[in-house]
Amino acid sequence: MTQTDPAAVETFSGRTLAFTIPSRDTRGRIVRLDRALDEILATHDYPAPITHLLAEALVLAALMGSLLKDDGSQVTMQAQTEAGAVNLLVCDYKGGELRGYVDFDHSRLAELGANPSLFALFGKGYLAITFDVAKGKGRYQGIVPLEGETLAEACEAYFFQSEQVPTLIRTAVRSGGGKCSAAGMLVQHLPDGEEGRERLHARLDHPEWEHVAILAGSVKHEELLDSALSLEAIVWRLFHEEQEVRIERGAAIERGCRCSIEHYQDVLSKFPEEDRKEMRDDEGKIVVDCAFCSKKFPIEA
Repeated sequence: MTQTDPAAVETFSGRTLAFTIPSRDTRGRIVRLDRALDEILATHDYPAPITHLLAEALVLAALMGSLLKDDGSQVTMQAQTEAGAVNLLVCDYKGGELRGYVDFDHSRLAELGANPSLFALFGKGYLAITFDVAKGKGRYQGIVPLEGETLAEACEAYFFQSEQVPTLIRTAVRSGGGKCSAAGMLVQHLPDGEEGRERLHARLDHPEWEHVAILAGSVKHEELLDSALSLEAIVWRLFHEEQEVRIERGAAIERGCRCSIEHYQDVLSKFPEEDRKEMRDDEGKIVVDCAFCSKKFPIEA
């Protein structure tokens, strides 16, 4: 295994690990969330099914966001319902900063029991994934139905349908006793071995991809969550028979709510004065409640 970052040490959690297998035209990302996950979940008193759902979504946002190389790029994932208990799930990742929240109907969720399915949570919902690429490279979005057992399966469908990239994603979430752990791995086949090229003939039955998908698919839930097992060790266990595996540490991940009084002042300045008057409270202030971090910001009118 080749480590392309000479200063890197083993990675256990709190940052992504990138890896490539040149002979198989494959790239991958693996992540295990710790402090950032705790901080995001601590801002809301979510019931267990929503905690599990948001933890998986945050892992997916970190994995997909780490595919973007340019500073200032961002990935946003939104899942919306059609007759489900969850109204809206939003996560985004930008330069190692991760945030997310879930808006849901408490009474409808309570009716679903302890382990509701994805369909029970969202009904005939959909998943929208948006990549905002920095340096003027544009913004693109794909929308897929929320089908399958997990959010990870919906993300796999997004990459194959919208980007023509065969993708395997595995996530693992464990919660209980007031603690939640989450981790995941994303592996992709780039047919010509070159990122960014047009992929006209993406094939799930490509022999190189079939080989990698079998190996990657063997990763165990327990391995991803084992805090004593480094991310490098997981990659080694899966792909140690390959000719070469290159690894590189990604950005450190932290809770990244970007709310501030200045930000909301700028947003509110774009509203007509009549609208701002209606927003003011008895003291003449506009109180903005950030859904991500649950903080309230009193803005002077």
